[in-house]
Amino acid sequence: MCYHRAMNRHALEPGLLSIFRLFLVLRLLLVLVTVVFYFYWGTSAFEFWQLWAALPFLVDIPILFLFLSWSWLQQKLKRLYLPTLLVIATVGPIVEMNYVFPLYDIDASLAFLLMFLLLLVPIVLTAWQYPFRYVVLFSIGASVLEFTLLSGTPQFELLGSEWPIAALLGLSLLSLFVGYIVSYLVEEQHKQRHALAQANRRLVQYASTLEQLAVSRERNRLARELHDTLAHALSGLAVQLDAISAVWDPPERAQAMLERSLSIARVGLDETRRALQALRATPLEEVGLVLAIQELAESVTARNGWTLTLDLPEQLGALSPEVEQCYYRVAQEALENVSQHADAHNITLSLSRNETGLILEISDDGVGFPQDAEADQSFGIKGMRERAELIGGTLEMESHPGQGTTVRLCSGVC
Repeated sequence: MCYHRAMNRHALEPGLLSIFRLFLVLRLLLVLVTVVFYFYWGTSAFEFWQLWAALPFLVDIPILFLFLSWSWLQQKLKRLYLPTLLVIATVGPIVEMNYVFPLYDIDASLAFLLMFLLLLVPIVLTAWQYPFRYVVLFSIGASVLEFTLLSGTPQFELLGSEWPIAALLGLSLLSLFVGYIVSYLVEEQHKQRHALAQANRRLVQYASTLEQLAVSRERNRLARELHDTLAHALSGLAVQLDAISAVWDPPERAQAMLERSLSIARVGLDETRRALQALRATPLEEVGLVLAIQELAESVTARNGWTLTLDLPEQLGALSPEVEQCYYRVAQEALENVSQHADAHNITLSLSRNETGLILEISDDGVGFPQDAEADQSFGIKGMRERAELIGGTLEMESHPGQGTTVRLCSGVC
């Protein structure tokens, strides 16, 4: 698995821009120290024309301050924002060493050292944000630019070609070494972050599994209690009313009341049994995900008078309990939404497993809803999305007025 920072990623590493601001402060301090030192302690007379001549070559400092202070530029440039800052921060010191430092008769060795210190921060920031190969490109580009500018200055002729080339080569190698260290440390940090995120995800899934198991046990307990109390009571009441109706010839008005009571008891018993069936989380445990979804779809279809088209595999293979529970509950919620809101006549339900994951798709030909209707975030939709997120999956909904709705759940469980 690759943990490298992608070049096209917009998000900057935490603290990177703060270090960039400190770098600008360092640049300003270096300029002030240089001017003050040669004004008071320089070996040659300091003239103000030297200061004014140096100003055009220090224009990169206010430009960088502008970039770092104006957030609009970051939003506008996006992925080009940091590379632009790095290019400006790299070109500035190189130009300054070749055209500004000679104005103050700064020793070439000292100039090379100062340039390396100034370029060290862009190198570190490049390694901080991007993979090591960009550090290599950065170092090569800086060396080529430095050699190109230096070769056209009197310093190059005075020093000869060997010393500057050797110095540039040494600085490049040292830059690569520093960049590699930073890149390696950041890479290790990203691996640790990834491992921590994976551990947190597994912990969330484990907690969700425990929660669903506890909920399932509680639902089954409630179902048993209701079956042994309310269902038995309603069943006994219906039997007693039937017996009374068989042995007693009541007046017409009492007969009507008796039949009405018997009808209410039978309807209550049927609804209680249906509630018990829905309350129990046994379909998955008894028949598995495929048959449980098939029975669920056929039951809801029979109740609503739909035309059902099923596309289910014979075998899905081993799935974790939380994945099965998620797919079953999403199918249940989606079918109930169709039953209550869609006014549909035809339903298509498919479940498949391929290289990318497990895919559940439920489509209807109902009234649909506008694209912005999902902004209402009903509890049903939120619940389905939350279930999908718990198993690392995605829930997609596509709908248009009068064209029906498609609910698609996919998770990479293969």
